Amino acid sequence: MRYNKLLRKYAVGVLHSERGYALIAAIMACMILLALAMLVVSLSTQDIRISTKLVGEKKALAAAEAGVHRLTQTFDPQNLAATTGTGTTTDANSQYTTSAATRPSSGPEMIPLKGYSIGGGQQWGQRRYAVDVTGRNTEYNATVTIGVGVGYGPIEISTMSR
Repeated sequence: MRYNKLLRKYAVGVLHSERGYALIAAIMACMILLALAMLVVSLSTQDIRISTKLVGEKKALAAAEAGVHRLTQTFDPQNLAATTGTGTTTDANSQYTTSAATRPSSGPEMIPLKGYSIGGGQQWGQRRYAVDVTGRNTEYNATVTIGVGVGYGPIEISTMSR
């Protein structure tokens, strides 16, 4: 009898101490669901940021390509400073900038062309120039720089005197 009383007291004490377990389990489940929701939001916004950056870089690249086309139209080896300039494209938020043409820092200064030596003693070729064209899109804050090599010729590159 005394044993049953003691057992009942112990059972009531154990049940009494487990009253807040459901509340703690519910709070932990909410915390896990909140962490999962934060992960999903973070991943989806990261995808949006990446795709926005790619769109901006493509628009900046298109502006740089427009600058390369303009450079090939207006290149003048007699006035290398005239290659420097800024222009706009069909997109109002995109523009390009071309640097001054310089002689290349590495490699040959002139490239020989085959088939231009009719007289036999002359050698003809192209003179090399280096220009940087930078495309910029202000809407997406993106910038792309293209290093362009421009060849001008045919010019006589032989050292033979006449």
